[in-house]
Amino acid sequence: MTFIVGLTGGIGCGKSSVSQFFAELGIDIIDTDVIARKLTQPDGQAIGLIRDSFGDAFLTANGSLDREKMRNQVFSDSHARRKLEKILHPLILKEVIEQIKQARSPYIVLAVPLLFETDDYDDIIHRSLVVDCEESIQISRTMARSQLSEQQVKAIMAQQISRQTRLQKTDDIITNNRDIDFLKTQVTQLHNKYLIICKNKSDTVNLH
Repeated sequence: MTFIVGLTGGIGCGKSSVSQFFAELGIDIIDTDVIARKLTQPDGQAIGLIRDSFGDAFLTANGSLDREKMRNQVFSDSHARRKLEKILHPLILKEVIEQIKQARSPYIVLAVPLLFETDDYDDIIHRSLVVDCEESIQISRTMARSQLSEQQVKAIMAQQISRQTRLQKTDDIITNNRDIDFLKTQVTQLHNKYLIICKNKSDTVNLH
């Protein structure tokens, strides 16, 4: 089975930039956020189930998920959050497995924002990688990118495990407190490390 690195990190830490750099190095990226957006577009696989569970009020005029309205709902209602997760998580996992089968790079980066909050991927990933930065930077980056208020960003962060717990759980860490060149250097270093791990695993298999 292809070696899979689970990429995660708090909101605004820079997972997308890290994914992009790995992609530029020729690595296949599977992003569960991208999959979730596809599932919740008009006629997406999740739309009918969301309509059945939440009603048309949570869909836009074109039939896609009203992401802002749903975000506000799930952050204020844990039951609604679990109901949405029950719809989306199995569909996302199914698509992840399909994309893994199609991947052709030496290893795969699987980006999962809530990697440590769920056990869905425990049997899939071989190594975990956290993109980390100071919480104040998380907040300012997310506010600038998403036009969310500081209170909204903090509410999202509160739904995720703590920064300390995330760092304790992971195998590898990329620090994103500095400039883009520093970030890219760390990605390149880890890329070379993962290639060595893949080669060693392949050599071990060939010996048997």
